[in-house]
Amino acid sequence: MSADLPSLPTRWTATLDRDAPLPEYPRPQLVRDSYLNLNGVWEHAFTAQGPGPVGSLGGPAPAVFDGEIVVPFSPESPLSGVGRQLQPDEALWYRRDLTLPEGFVPPGGRVLLHLGAVDQACRVLLDGVEVGRHVGGFLPFACDVTDALAGDPGATHELLVEVTDLSDTGYHARGKQKLDRGGIWYTAQSGIWQTVWVEAVPALHVGRLTLVPDLPGGCLEVTVHLGEGAAVAGGAVGQDAPVARIQVHDGAAIVAQVDTPVGVVARVPVPDARPWSPEDPHLYDVTVTLGDDEVRSYAGMRSFGVGPAAQGVPRLLLNGEPHFHVGVLDQGYWSDGLLTPPSDEAMVHDIATMKDLGFTMLRKHIKIEPLRWYHHCDRLGMLVWQDMVNGGDRYRPIVTVPHAVVPLWFSDRHHGLFSRKDPAGRAEFLREVDATVEHLRDVVSLAVWVPFNEGWGQFDAAEVAARVKALDPTRSVDHASGWHDQGAGNFRSLHVYFKPFRVPRRGRDRRALVLSEYGGYNLRVEGHSAGEKDFGYKTYADAEALGQAFEALHREQIVPAVARGLSATVYTQLSDVEDETNGLLTYDREVAKLPAGLVRAVNAELRLG
Repeated sequence: MSADLPSLPTRWTATLDRDAPLPEYPRPQLVRDSYLNLNGVWEHAFTAQGPGPVGSLGGPAPAVFDGEIVVPFSPESPLSGVGRQLQPDEALWYRRDLTLPEGFVPPGGRVLLHLGAVDQACRVLLDGVEVGRHVGGFLPFACDVTDALAGDPGATHELLVEVTDLSDTGYHARGKQKLDRGGIWYTAQSGIWQTVWVEAVPALHVGRLTLVPDLPGGCLEVTVHLGEGAAVAGGAVGQDAPVARIQVHDGAAIVAQVDTPVGVVARVPVPDARPWSPEDPHLYDVTVTLGDDEVRSYAGMRSFGVGPAAQGVPRLLLNGEPHFHVGVLDQGYWSDGLLTPPSDEAMVHDIATMKDLGFTMLRKHIKIEPLRWYHHCDRLGMLVWQDMVNGGDRYRPIVTVPHAVVPLWFSDRHHGLFSRKDPAGRAEFLREVDATVEHLRDVVSLAVWVPFNEGWGQFDAAEVAARVKALDPTRSVDHASGWHDQGAGNFRSLHVYFKPFRVPRRGRDRRALVLSEYGGYNLRVEGHSAGEKDFGYKTYADAEALGQAFEALHREQIVPAVARGLSATVYTQLSDVEDETNGLLTYDREVAKLPAGLVRAVNAELRLG
């Protein structure tokens, strides 16, 4: 962690099992019984990079390692046990032994090594043989290591991972990380920061599922996709494609059963479907069998959209009815694990605490969480607005800074102005947009995609919004949250901090009006802050003054705006993060700065009708 920030433990720090942190199955959306968790104590070493430009992979593995590191916590985080920043001209190496349990791999089966997220670029080697590479610090990837493991089934193998990270010195997606941290920018992190695990699959196996609820049509559209490299007798598509069996369950009862070729959309009837909502987060279980492979998933019957309501005002729709989203900005940072939550319980704590305060939505800000986080939102009933992770070269202050005070506007076709001059960086962002949509497509609670925020690495936002909508027409798109609105997407999306909020004239704009960031009121709680610096938008001396200001803000400005067309709010923010002391909770999640009853009462007024 940054040298100017002392360690600030959470209640989960002391209970961390270094040998088995975050042991839960990491992918609730596609579950198999085959599972070997590789989290725990590995060896690590910092070395010079291999030949080539800064950030290149391919250097020699170290002969001697520096010491232990607890995976999946970045070396900059206190929970890793390392406390060192990876620099852009360095490489970070991980090492551990890998031995598969007896009978783990079915006859003729394949072995897949999964890495939930590695920031930013990495190379994976097994017994010195490269088995995979990946660039992109927020998305998962898998390596087929079957051939590398061939031989004695009980043998011990050496697993190595080489990592480089340009952080904010390159154009790769980085979120809110910055080597020179401070203010709204946080400690840059590197390396493995989500679960590493192994699964065995039959030669013929399911790669992924696409689950699209058709609530008006009373069915669930299911597409079974073959795993990459899956052995197929006959054709992979059409009449000769393998046939999968799909079962939908409601508790112990089987709702429907359909046999369908892989790669084909199957409409599975769900009669008298019980709609999913934050008030009633009902989920159906889904089981898919393909040959010897069986996977388990789940789905929620719901629909999202934007449409006219009373007096023709455009509103967000849930299951065909207007639904106000009462949201809070969620950075997903932890004082002990940084990007990585210290435990599954910690993830649940944040979601459940916000739900208890009357919030119905979390805007996941510039981060992609582990899949278990989305699962908890699905089952607890918390809507999600998902930001894409920003990248680009060093941002120009004229584009990203003054707009909270001075209403400037630029066309984002000026790529150089928005730090997006490099075509390779723009192409990489578009690939990651596509991958993010596919990765999170089946998340029941995910209602809105947010491609760009406050001009950070923004480019061609109207085209990007259309791209996202084409990939996923079932959700709304907030194409440019905050400013530099290019007139696209489903929302007119405003950030208001330093002036009173007033509903702007709608004119011919038929998009829904959302206040996608506001508030950010500051209160420092001694003993529960990360450092000596404070950052926020209005500072208060004590909890009483903060509470009075919070109540006045909502009752004088926000609540009256609902009747005039405001359709969603996102209060800044869930918790303090490093210098930012503007959270509803302290960074260590130990102190709630406002009385729960006050927040619930205010949020209860943010409703339609």
